[in-house]
Amino acid sequence: MEGRPLIAQSDQSLLLDAHDPAFDQARAELSAFATLEKSPEHFHTYRLDALSLWNAASAGLSADSVVATMERWTRYELPPSLGQSVRETMSRFGLVVLSAGPDDTTLRLSCEDPFVRAEMHASRRLGKYLEPEGDGFLVALTERGTVKRELIKLGWPALDEAPLVDGDPFSLELKSSRLNGAGFGLRAYQEDAVRAFTGRGAPGTGYGVVVMPCGAGKTIVGMAAMAAIGRKTLIITTNVAAVHQWMDELLDKTCVSRADLGEYTGAAKDVRPITIATYQVLTWRPDKESDFPHFDLFRRERWGLIIYDEVHLLPAPVFRVVAEIQAIRRLGLTATLIREDGLQEDVFSLIGPKRYDVPWKELEAKGFIAEAFCREIRVPMSDRDRLRYVACSTRERHRVAAENPIKSRVVRELIDNHSEDLVMVIGQFLDQLHKLAAELNAPLITGATPNPERERIYADFRAGRVRVIVVSRVANFAIDLPDASVAIQVSGTFGSRQEEAQRLGRVLRPKAKNSYFYSIVSRYSVEEEYADNRRRFLTEQGYRYTIEAWEESEWVPTN
Repeated sequence: MEGRPLIAQSDQSLLLDAHDPAFDQARAELSAFATLEKSPEHFHTYRLDALSLWNAASAGLSADSVVATMERWTRYELPPSLGQSVRETMSRFGLVVLSAGPDDTTLRLSCEDPFVRAEMHASRRLGKYLEPEGDGFLVALTERGTVKRELIKLGWPALDEAPLVDGDPFSLELKSSRLNGAGFGLRAYQEDAVRAFTGRGAPGTGYGVVVMPCGAGKTIVGMAAMAAIGRKTLIITTNVAAVHQWMDELLDKTCVSRADLGEYTGAAKDVRPITIATYQVLTWRPDKESDFPHFDLFRRERWGLIIYDEVHLLPAPVFRVVAEIQAIRRLGLTATLIREDGLQEDVFSLIGPKRYDVPWKELEAKGFIAEAFCREIRVPMSDRDRLRYVACSTRERHRVAAENPIKSRVVRELIDNHSEDLVMVIGQFLDQLHKLAAELNAPLITGATPNPERERIYADFRAGRVRVIVVSRVANFAIDLPDASVAIQVSGTFGSRQEEAQRLGRVLRPKAKNSYFYSIVSRYSVEEEYADNRRRFLTEQGYRYTIEAWEESEWVPTN
């Protein structure tokens, strides 16, 4: 039945027919409340899980609208239990409410359902934080985050309407707001994201996550949120290069002066009204037994907003301090809510729910990000390497397959085929990258590359003085290379979906030409299994992903 690509099942799985003409539209609507699990050629499998439905509820979707969407696309009648399950799960969001307490040191946790109250009080992990009072409980202000985290583990995500502290004032003006016409204009979806986050000051807003693809302007959304709130801001990002990019963007697109920007990294500890730090410096400690000395940065200043850039990479130790500072507005920015450590629920409870999400393909269709073609090239291994491979442990097999020497020949051919493009070769293993850089006569950037040298290479690449660069995992995180149009991935981190999002994002900045993302994978190896996981992420974002096997006779020496 054309135009109805969905088959919904009572186990809460959703099958979507990839050959149906309505597939793209149905996929875009389903992704607002369902999680993609598998994406083979013919039917994609989604699942209705609690976190995806609670995120949908927090973004304003009702259970009735979710069910109506499924009814609109379903090929057969929905199982009765499916609608009931959706309504039951989504009704849990907001049944428990945190609000202001009787004094400055406590909060009130209220719930109208006496059985839910009894369950919370009986919980060994949660009950110790609760002091019964009337139809609810009192909670110490310092346990706000901890209580929210334990509530979500019980299946009762709290609506946090407790007041947020204002912090010290600091006015920030976007140049786009000047009357003389200078500056830039916020795109409509960026304005929508800021409104969804700030909520115009309504209770239960001022915290949460904005999800946008790389190249869509997450930094601009962060700056617009800073302007809307008008308070001292702490920005935490992934590395020193990203710190400097935030500074450059602030100086370029706002009226802030350099004297108001502070860098808090391994090289500098300068605290200003807008301070930009790295996750690495905040999680540094002398040894495993010591406390984290730089966590004090969160507490000693009267911040009005904390921005967690690339929030899907937020280190687990930071969750502890985030739990303590729930009264401060907090904005998470990310291209994907996927966490390989499975701590998505902690992001939901401590940073906040998803406030805004815009599909990658929607922005691509409107020209806001480049159109990308994703292609996996599977190459054989030589007889010698295959023998090494089968004799290795599973972990060692990954490296043998990843460092397959035949990949370098494929890289050279792809670079020749893109002779007019700026090309990034990205990988995981340093020995492999050093060899590639030498063969290609290209500069190499790794974690050991000093920041001044790293930024010089990036500048040469942006200016076109260098056409090919080889980069390690440092390219995964918050680097701005707007003219890069080809990424060639020769090795990765065990099929990490979040890594795939970051690497694809390196070539998605809007430009006049299309972008190409190649993954080179060794055939009949664990790399193919890991590639399946990464491919699922790209397919979830709406990309058509092609696979091509290169012939053995052309590439493999027999000795």
